[in-house]
Amino acid sequence: MTVPEIKSELRKYASAKKAALLRGFFKTGQGEYGEGDVFIGVKVPETRKVAVLYADLSRKDTLALLASPIHEERLLALLILIRQYENGDGKERAGIVETYLKNTRHTNNWDLIDLSAHKILGHWLKDRDRSILEKLARSESMWERRISIVATYAFIRENDLKDTFHIADILISDTEDLMHKATGWMLREAGKRDVIALEEYLQTRYQKMPRTMLRYAIERLPEPKRRAYLLGKI
Repeated sequence: MTVPEIKSELRKYASAKKAALLRGFFKTGQGEYGEGDVFIGVKVPETRKVAVLYADLSRKDTLALLASPIHEERLLALLILIRQYENGDGKERAGIVETYLKNTRHTNNWDLIDLSAHKILGHWLKDRDRSILEKLARSESMWERRISIVATYAFIRENDLKDTFHIADILISDTEDLMHKATGWMLREAGKRDVIALEEYLQTRYQKMPRTMLRYAIERLPEPKRRAYLLGKI
């Protein structure tokens, strides 16, 4: 298999109409967060099909896809890395995590992060030192900051919430709307596991929390409680 062959396989599912919609959805215009990102119009389920076909792709060729200016090719590379991570031994997983961290500049849109951060980095850190997350949370790169919070989803699924709250504290003053959404999302997921812990966290923070972050965090609470938070009456 060659990289051109893989790209050709992916393009079998391409749609110019879908590409136009994706360019708008992922804010690729001048000054927007996805400025310059290129789409060919392949749906995620179709990209997954191609990832299955090329699950044994070499690391070199996977990196070539990950460095592509085309969004779906970067997504394909990440889906392949996820499959290889899930099926790999400790040594192979370590190499994939290293690759992931060295190439965050290519994981440069929210869907790429949301599909991969918890499945690769988060899973790897479940029983390891997690200080890398704080480093990422303090990064100048919004995408690295998003990786830091979304990676904690792996811990949330194990009912381990402390790092989600810790990283959320670092990100609570973030100026980017995409970060407000991601952090609020993870707080909401934490609340699904332990609503008391979520409300204890919010008690001293909700009034200084960005509105979008708060709305996401309280989304699963009873409506009267949501209203009280939004009105500052907790």
